[in-house]
Amino acid sequence: MTATYWATGRQRRIFVPRPAKSVPPPPAPQDPPIYRDLMRTWEDRGRTLPGRHDPEWVRLAAPTVRRGQFSDPQALPRDGR
Repeated sequence: MTATYWATGRQRRIFVPRPAKSVPPPPAPQDPPIYRDLMRTWEDRGRTLPGRHDPEWVRLAAPTVRRGQFSDPQALPRDGR
């Protein structure tokens, strides 16, 4: 096979640094004190907080299941149970 080009002149070397494994990631930013105090006040009053489980929201967002929606209405007892 014949070379289609000639390597003449000075060759360049590209320096690519290795990823730093020993450098720890920067710490997560802290909320300013005013927001921490506000969250604490809301928590003391029983209010919903971002990122926390809210049982009332779960109840309100649950789908409404109507009688006979997932079964044969003819198969249900006549007294509604």
